[in-house]
Amino acid sequence: MQLDKIVLYHKALADPTRIKMLVLLAEGELNGQILAEKLFVTPATITHHAAKLREASLINERRDKNTIFFSLNHYFIKNNSTATSDFIYRKGTPGGMDMLDEQHKLLEHSVIKNFFTADGALKHLPSQLKKKLIVLERLVSQLDKGRKYTEKELNEFISGFHEDYATIRREFIMHQFMYRENEVYEVNPEELWARWESLS
Repeated sequence: MQLDKIVLYHKALADPTRIKMLVLLAEGELNGQILAEKLFVTPATITHHAAKLREASLINERRDKNTIFFSLNHYFIKNNSTATSDFIYRKGTPGGMDMLDEQHKLLEHSVIKNFFTADGALKHLPSQLKKKLIVLERLVSQLDKGRKYTEKELNEFISGFHEDYATIRREFIMHQFMYRENEVYEVNPEELWARWESLS
């Protein structure tokens, strides 16, 4: 739900240390040790707060041997910063939520009809972000949640829809539909997925 995502976002920001971490990361990628030194806290404290920020998709993590580097997830920060006002003003009017849900259903139906063949194959990946996210969501929804996929298994799944499995696999990761670690892929909780409904 969009409301759950908004609440998670504001909970993640409801701490001075986490705000300071985001400010420092706005200048570029940093590892946990450097963040701890700059904020005069322990590395364990950074790890705790980073988990909260990652849960809300506000930061990315990259491991290099035994060091974890953090960077801002610019897309989600900018997207979520306007989500609250959009939710209140667009959906807060009488009947506004029902009307918006209906518009979303119509758009989703239209995109699926235009970009998928009758037998379910993907014609091509849309260039417009909103339509692309609808297509990616359609595909990833057919994967088993909780199952770990090897890269070969995921490639075979995607190939059942489109030949360019490498691009679509990267898009799954880029838009938080899936999580990858050591070449093993797993579907993320839906709350972490990039939501096309919140895009204008």
